[in-house]
Amino acid sequence: MSYSATSISPKIRGILLMLSGTLFLTAMVAIVRYLSSDLHPFVIAFFRNLMGLVMLLPLLLRTGFGSLRTENLGGMALRSVFHTGGMLLFFLALTLMPLAELSSLTFTSPLFSCLFAVLLLKEKIGINRSVGLIIGFSGVLIILRPGSDLIGIGAVYAILSSISWAGAVVVIKNLSRTNSTVTITIYGLFFLVLFTLLPAMIFWRWPSPEQYLWLVALALAGTVGQLLFTEAMKVADVTLVMPFDFSRILWASLFGVMFFAETPRIWTFVGGGVILAGATYVAYRERSLNTSSI
Repeated sequence: MSYSATSISPKIRGILLMLSGTLFLTAMVAIVRYLSSDLHPFVIAFFRNLMGLVMLLPLLLRTGFGSLRTENLGGMALRSVFHTGGMLLFFLALTLMPLAELSSLTFTSPLFSCLFAVLLLKEKIGINRSVGLIIGFSGVLIILRPGSDLIGIGAVYAILSSISWAGAVVVIKNLSRTNSTVTITIYGLFFLVLFTLLPAMIFWRWPSPEQYLWLVALALAGTVGQLLFTEAMKVADVTLVMPFDFSRILWASLFGVMFFAETPRIWTFVGGGVILAGATYVAYRERSLNTSSI
């Protein structure tokens, strides 16, 4: 007896899509780590964005150039400023700390997004949001353990990266009110190519033929991973699939052990779980509030 993809329940599909998406996104991170031994992270970031933009051109041709129409070009550029900062800082952190620790710290981005929504968009914080934020940021302290040797420039870059990603999310939230996803995505990549070109030129080095192949694999892994991640959010409840985002730490630990001789620490899993619990709780409360207001 054979089973089609449609015979699988939305909940199982969402979980499988999330697990697959995190695998591809972690593979992308591992490729960046591998390439960074010979190419500067800023050069890698530029080619990642350039190839991602090229991969989106068929989508632009299908939807038509009318999808480029926007009345908020400044907002598009601002979103990419935050996005560029987050990407460059993340790629720098990749060269300075273990994959598992870095993956666990990326869970703080939704927490910072919630905090910015309160501070910048004047959204109410409430007791539930406060509890989620406190739980989540407690996880950061568990991972970094003030006084340990793990707090270094790499961890600082990772936290600043999450803050910058969060800023981009808040801008996207505002842009999505009047712009389509396609418009935001294409303008985002276009400005990312421009904004990462200058820092890349400072450390410029042409990739070798083999490195070009790895850069294509990097762009493919990132694009496929993001599509799977987004699809997981569509087919199943966010509060169901979000806990499986924790698999990023598991994949990162596996890649770290297999390819970079890294030994993950137990505190990474404990702290990462606490951060994810706080982020998931915030997401659950956000969804509850949005549902009740419909």
